[in-house]
Amino acid sequence: MPRKSTRLTFAVLATGAGVFSMLQSLIAPALPTVQHALHTSQSTATWVMTAYLLSASVFTPILGRVGDLIGKKRTLVAVLVTVTIGCLLAALAPTIGVLIVARVVQGIGGALFPLSFGIIRDEFTPAEVSPSISNLSAVIAAGGGVGMVAAGPIVTALDYRWLFWLPVGIVAVTTLIALRYVPESPSRAEGRVNWLGAVLLSGWLVALLLPLSQASRWGWGSARVVGLFAAAVLLFALWLLAEARSRSPLIDLRIMRLPAVWTTNAAALLFGAGMYSIWSFLPGFVQTPSSAGYGFGSSVTAAGLLMLPMLIAMFCSGVLSGRLEPVLGAKKLLTTGAALGAVACGFLALWHDQQWQVAVAAGIFGLGIGLAFASMANLIVGSVPAEQTGAATGMNANIRTIGGSIGAAVTSVLVTGHLQPSGLPYASGYTHGFTLLALLCLAAALAALLVPVQRAGRISGTPRASSEGSPAESETGAMMPR
Repeated sequence: MPRKSTRLTFAVLATGAGVFSMLQSLIAPALPTVQHALHTSQSTATWVMTAYLLSASVFTPILGRVGDLIGKKRTLVAVLVTVTIGCLLAALAPTIGVLIVARVVQGIGGALFPLSFGIIRDEFTPAEVSPSISNLSAVIAAGGGVGMVAAGPIVTALDYRWLFWLPVGIVAVTTLIALRYVPESPSRAEGRVNWLGAVLLSGWLVALLLPLSQASRWGWGSARVVGLFAAAVLLFALWLLAEARSRSPLIDLRIMRLPAVWTTNAAALLFGAGMYSIWSFLPGFVQTPSSAGYGFGSSVTAAGLLMLPMLIAMFCSGVLSGRLEPVLGAKKLLTTGAALGAVACGFLALWHDQQWQVAVAAGIFGLGIGLAFASMANLIVGSVPAEQTGAATGMNANIRTIGGSIGAAVTSVLVTGHLQPSGLPYASGYTHGFTLLALLCLAAALAALLVPVQRAGRISGTPRASSEGSPAESETGAMMPR
């Protein structure tokens, strides 16, 4: 039965997930400062981002499944404690090696996303579930924007270490409140953690994401990149085999084959490619000196402020989607969000000579992010049994990250493939990159059109029985209103 104090529970979940999302982007603008302060090379400093990405990708689905099995509140508190330790270690890190280790520890916080969605489904009344998931998605999306906007002022006024000191206090207090007030979810999955599946999942994720993030430095045809891609294919095949044969799979492949799940994940892969690439390359575009024939020579702080329309738009549209979803349906909102992303990237490809043009495009893309984030989460939560919520939403977040890594890698090839004598990219590289991102977002909108319209009903913690259909379909919980 749903319990009381859902507002406090939501505040705890939103704070934890929002801080983790902020940590994803908060350090990126400060990497040159970190490189100088810790006396390291640029290639080594980039591991501060890469280590976080790999760690989050590995732990998000695994700990989402652990939460389904042993209790979401217990796992949530453990993850919050771990993030606090990771932030403290990063704030005190004397060397780049220690900072990279600290980022690996922080990456475990990726599990906050699936755990939070699962707690909302288990603890909130059916009428509260969809709006709460939309609001939480808005906070998660906005967290990345806050990181981009806040990094410059924090580093300028204080020091890069305060990028970690501030989260230490916030997450520590959040942990104490969660321990005291967040109820333990009564819904538990049966079985145990499939550790073979967890190792194989970790293996193919690392083997895929590592070369994608480092290929521009190692070379796409290098032995390391080719070998890791081959290993990813092999480990992925072994993972599928192990999961199919397991009595207690880490990720139930029957659930992943449900039409609403695989189509939403396909849209997440494509939209993630566009979204993360915009986050990665648009600040660099506006910071490029105007002597390159484009760009505005903005400082880190000014570049962050130019992204402010995106931050505001994504939060507002994410919150609004919770009110629109019962009327229009999550499918229409996901399609609209991806289409807005395509419009924004197309706008940037054609018009990027004035700062207001970049700000308008960023705002449009922000609207798309808010709608897409909320609707993807609602579609997954509304399509899987309650005891699979953590694993399924964790994989959706992972697939979005994989798409982002692929999109960023391909966009990097287009942007940096041909450089001016000054070492700066040509304007055509960015134009081609923005065009590619527009096509990827358009493909995400087309994938969203394939999402089946679900039957009327409300999410509840107890799956609705079905007298016919596949085993996975018969386990699928009561559906969201469409």
